[in-house]
Amino acid sequence: MRIIPAIDIINGQCVRLTKGDYDTKKVYNENPIEVAKAFEDSGIQYLHVVDLDGAKASHIVNYRVLEEIATKTNLKIDFGGGLKTDDDLRIAFESGAHQITGGSIAVKNPDTFKNWIAKYGSDKIILGADCNDEKIAISGWQEDSELKVIPFIKDYQTKGVKYVICTDISKDGMLEGPSFDLYKRILDEVKAIKLIASGGISKYDELPKLQDMGCEAVIIGKAIYENRISLKALEQFIINT
Repeated sequence: MRIIPAIDIINGQCVRLTKGDYDTKKVYNENPIEVAKAFEDSGIQYLHVVDLDGAKASHIVNYRVLEEIATKTNLKIDFGGGLKTDDDLRIAFESGAHQITGGSIAVKNPDTFKNWIAKYGSDKIILGADCNDEKIAISGWQEDSELKVIPFIKDYQTKGVKYVICTDISKDGMLEGPSFDLYKRILDEVKAIKLIASGGISKYDELPKLQDMGCEAVIIGKAIYENRISLKALEQFIINT
């Protein structure tokens, strides 16, 4: 199971939110490059970067930060937040993204999202399936849809999606543990999907459990920044798996 730390960006700074609420913003580092380098120094190879300004603006904003991380580290970066147009996607990839995540676009403009899968391939395009009460949330989590998360993932698997990031928004930033039951049902019902668990990770012991369930990767944010899980512990997990 891959370990993917998260860097969320507002105004070029590394921040975390709680349940996606921008009013809960906490700045952890004014220089995301420092954070990314610390991850890399701990043996981590992957990074999840979310452009929260972009998510609110509905277009890519913090691509310069992405570019700097990509040029100053060897981390494989998946990038999301506000990617709505072919031009947004071009900028993200040209700025160094290894993969991109599309959430709202997959709901609001599925034809564009399907074209991205066809153009760039299913190894480059991740489906963002973030949900409240198992209904897909969009527009930086500021808006709910009526789409149920498991049928949503199933439908996009038939259209070529291989990777899915699923965040239970009620868990995000709460440090109370992830949605094990939801992930188990997704993995039981959507065979062969590469599920990336996100939201609520609070302690090291949750990682082997997610791995045993069959999650392909896990995104960890606040648990790292609040020193609930040390980079040393993550380094040992990577070495031992």
